[in-house]
Amino acid sequence: MALILNIDTSSEIASICLSKEENVLQLSLNNDQKDHASWLHGSIEKLFDESGFEMKELQAIAVTIGPGSYTGLRVGLAAAKGLCYALSIPLITENTLRIMASSVLDQITSLSQPVICPMIDARRMEVFTAIYSPDLLELMAPESIILNENSFENFLRKYSVLYTGSGIIKWKQLCYSSNAFFVQLPPLAAYLAVSAYKKFTDRSFADLMYTEPFYLKGFYTHEKK
Repeated sequence: MALILNIDTSSEIASICLSKEENVLQLSLNNDQKDHASWLHGSIEKLFDESGFEMKELQAIAVTIGPGSYTGLRVGLAAAKGLCYALSIPLITENTLRIMASSVLDQITSLSQPVICPMIDARRMEVFTAIYSPDLLELMAPESIILNENSFENFLRKYSVLYTGSGIIKWKQLCYSSNAFFVQLPPLAAYLAVSAYKKFTDRSFADLMYTEPFYLKGFYTHEKK
């Protein structure tokens, strides 16, 4: 049995979940981005109280490492590292954009030649984005771009592109391609469970000492005023 704690504090909605193998056992959310830091540790304790498991039963901790909110990424990774050190268990990390892409895989079955483009709202017309195949292979590496009417032009000529994430609100204002499709799902730690379990079985662990958040650029925060 692989009991894993999954943490995502990379965006406006923070979430944690407890998973056994690939199955989510318990889930908790926080909608106030400015409260992520104070919410996280107490919610982890509550998660275990309600699940019937003890922290000493954990075999790994998984965390989304970015891109995303600068403060949120630091909060999530610091908590994950601290628990890993205390419990002497491995750390698993995953790119936030890849997890966002995995969350909409069941939405692409009706599309012809589909690819997935997750977007995280940065500021003004900027987004963090990447493009993935239905097998979650990276077709465009994660990058920070300023949207304009010609963005993703090469992909939209060839593929049906499914866009997801907080950045699609901006992109809908500019994109008129019939090959563009949109779906919005909350970024939940629950979607991290499958990837985390695969990395656990493959023993693909992060370096606990040297792992840093994947900021993608110098600084980003999108806290609600």
